[in-house]
Amino acid sequence: MHIINKLSTAALGLSLTVSACTQQSTTTAATAARTPLEGTWRLVSGTVIEKNDTTVTDYTQGKSFIKVINASHFAFTGHDLHKGKDSTAFFSSGAGTYELHDSAYTEKLAYCSDREWEGNEFHFTVSIVNDTLTQQGVEKVEGTSINRVNIEKYVRIKD
Repeated sequence: MHIINKLSTAALGLSLTVSACTQQSTTTAATAARTPLEGTWRLVSGTVIEKNDTTVTDYTQGKSFIKVINASHFAFTGHDLHKGKDSTAFFSSGAGTYELHDSAYTEKLAYCSDREWEGNEFHFTVSIVNDTLTQQGVEKVEGTSINRVNIEKYVRIKD
C-alpha cells in the first residue's frame, strides 16, 4: 500500500508539472502573437491640416486622451482636465475594429461620440519607434465638410 501511495504522489506531481509547462507555453505563445501596436497609448500631440490651416494640439496640457488597441479592436477616449466647467470643455470617444498590414492601419469606426463619424473607415500609416506610436492619414467623412490630414503622436503606457 505504501508503494501505491508513493506512485500516486509521483504521478500527481508529474501531472501538475506537465500541466504547468503546458499552461506556460500557451501563455508564451499568446504573448508572442501580440503585435507591437497592441497596448494602451497616451496621445501627446495631434496635428490637423485642413485646406491651408494647420492646428497643433498639445494633449499633455489640460487634456487627457488614450487609445487602447487589442488583437482586433481599438477604443479611444479623451476629455479636458477641468471637468467640462470652462471654455476648454472637451469630450470624445469611439471604438471599432481595425486591420493592420505592415504599416497600413485601417480603423472601422463603429461607435463615436460624434455620431456622423460612425460607420466610416479611416486609412492611416503607423510607425513605432521605441515607445512612440505615430499615426497619420486622411480623415474624410462623407456628407460633411470633414476632409483633413491627421497626424497623432502617442506614447505607450507601461503595463
